[in-house]
Amino acid sequence: MFLEDGKYNGKTYEYCAGYQYRDSIIIGFAHTNLSGTGHSDLGDFLLMPTIGDLVLDPLETKKGGKGFYSYFSHNKEEASPGYYKVDLDSYNIKAELTASERVGFHQYTFTKSDEVHIILDMVYNVYYYDNKNVWTFVRVENDSLVTGYRQTKGWARTRKVFFAMVFSKPIKSYGHKKYDDIIYDGFYRRFNQSENFPEMAGKNIRAFFNFETDEDEKINVKFALSSVSTAGALENLKAEIPHWDFNRTHEETKAMWNKELSKIEATTLSEGYKINFYTAMYHTNLSPILYEDVDGQYRGLDQNIHQSEGFANYTVFSLWDTYRALHPLFNIIHPERNNNMIKSMLAHHDESVHNMLPVWSHYANENWCMIGYHATSVIADALVKNVGDFNQERALLASVNTANVRYFDGLGDYLDYKYVPDDKSHSSVSKTLEYAYDDWCIAQMAKQLGNVSVEKTFLNRSQYYNNVFDPIIGFMRPKLAGGTFRKDFDPMDTHGQGFIEGNAWNYGLYVPQDIDKMITMMGGKERFAQHLDSLFTIEIDEKYIANHEDITRDGIIGAYVHGNEPGHHIPYLYNWTNYPEKTQERVRMIMNSMYAPTVDGLCGNDDAGQMSAWYVFSSLGFYPVTPGSPYYALGSPLVKEAAIHLNNGKMLTIKANNQSEENIYVKSVSVNGIIIKGTLLSHQQIINGGEIVFEMSNSPGKK
Repeated sequence: MFLEDGKYNGKTYEYCAGYQYRDSIIIGFAHTNLSGTGHSDLGDFLLMPTIGDLVLDPLETKKGGKGFYSYFSHNKEEASPGYYKVDLDSYNIKAELTASERVGFHQYTFTKSDEVHIILDMVYNVYYYDNKNVWTFVRVENDSLVTGYRQTKGWARTRKVFFAMVFSKPIKSYGHKKYDDIIYDGFYRRFNQSENFPEMAGKNIRAFFNFETDEDEKINVKFALSSVSTAGALENLKAEIPHWDFNRTHEETKAMWNKELSKIEATTLSEGYKINFYTAMYHTNLSPILYEDVDGQYRGLDQNIHQSEGFANYTVFSLWDTYRALHPLFNIIHPERNNNMIKSMLAHHDESVHNMLPVWSHYANENWCMIGYHATSVIADALVKNVGDFNQERALLASVNTANVRYFDGLGDYLDYKYVPDDKSHSSVSKTLEYAYDDWCIAQMAKQLGNVSVEKTFLNRSQYYNNVFDPIIGFMRPKLAGGTFRKDFDPMDTHGQGFIEGNAWNYGLYVPQDIDKMITMMGGKERFAQHLDSLFTIEIDEKYIANHEDITRDGIIGAYVHGNEPGHHIPYLYNWTNYPEKTQERVRMIMNSMYAPTVDGLCGNDDAGQMSAWYVFSSLGFYPVTPGSPYYALGSPLVKEAAIHLNNGKMLTIKANNQSEENIYVKSVSVNGIIIKGTLLSHQQIINGGEIVFEMSNSPGKK
């Protein structure tokens, strides 16, 4: 629920994916969820099988009795990509789940009973509050097919999801209960709508479907989704799972996941490292999500139905997070998918009344979460690396349009003052730094396309970060509209100091487009290296992070916050000083301390794949410090060997000779037998295939 003052209830942060390992009860299985985001939404169409007296309250009845939840034990739970199994101990029901791209497939094994119920909870949301459900509609089409939709107002404020649900066995009887204050119901009041009436409508509804079963009888449920219509959901169901063979779908889904995960075949020092690596690979494949029917129709940002032409439409673009490493990773192992995502972003721009690329695209909605316009980074990174066949001129125009919407989040002030004034906008320094980087990305696009005017304009804008640097204290600092720096400023504080989800110590190092100049501003290579050393070793007081659910102790090393994205490039910045061996030390330390093959092995939420993309890149020995540039910064690989199957048919093999826990330093790196000079690896060297060899050692090499 919302707190009394209407603010976001931070407790729901823990349940943004709808599951917590510490829980001991299950209230059902929903069909839409977000993976590792910092906000909660979705959780559509919760199904729960029960046996015995019908109970429609999930946790507790009005009389204080037990709700329809079930206890469960992790000892009787199994999960793998594309499959989940658990015993619902309260009912002695075995539940199994698998899925195709658009259809969930349930298999429930029951004992003998004449009181079997499958509850469809249309009230449930991952983040529920009064009036979140705008409307719900359900139709019982025949003795086994049910269709309907729900519209919600949450993080996505106008979101419709349609469904088609079919049972493997005829329904014996059915009904529903409304949890609304019904003011007007027209002439529907003529009917007893609560039992065996084939239309159900209201804001909050729980429906139930009754069956009789024999011992060990299985009832299967296929549940298809669509953003377009119930007819679209039904066509998705027919196209993807036209049969009732649960094991067949499970094996097909398992094969699809194995194909994706085998894009990189890694050999590691231990089984734990292998689990870490492929868990990270799995996470990077969970979003963005495919968002169209099998016929290519999808609901657009304008709430009209569109037809994708020459691309597959995607949504769930958590771009403040994922532009940093997830999309660059796609440019290596999933270039065709990233191409579709960019085309989806361009479609979003065309459907936007603001003429903007997505900031945080969410089920045919823009939820405006976080800062910057980082679709420009995703596009620039693909463009300079020659990934995809999207219309580059159209992409540049969409990026320029986006970067000139003056009413967007302090952008007009940024253009007028050449920084975001702190007395006019929150997170002013973070916005200035992110806008400047995004502007540099637009300049890179323009340069590639020979548009000198746009390149010059945005290169100039990309230098605005200079205007929030205070040379007296050596930190980025909030500046007021009058041109003076804000007086009450603590560079260690993460709350109300001009930064979002960070402070001046870490977010103040965000100038990826101009690292050498940033280092010069901060006193030169030696001074900057000392600053980095301090960042990793000083202690951050609890009072500085107390107000941030996104910044917790388990993601912090010194004052470096790995559990949040703005600092993910920082360990690699030693490469621009005289101490690249410190990058190697820090990267290996972070991989070993912030990731583990346990249920609590991730130091922060995964933020739609970004946290895991950092691990995949770093395990391979390089990282995209500056997306929009065709270069990667070298680190210290954790794999012994990895074979990357490239989309062009070539294969890149990465070898770490003399790899061990102690040998964290890199003596040399060669590409196809030629030693690299410096600490950068080009995208061309990767996609050309061949062999990259790291010679590892237990002591630093020459500086």
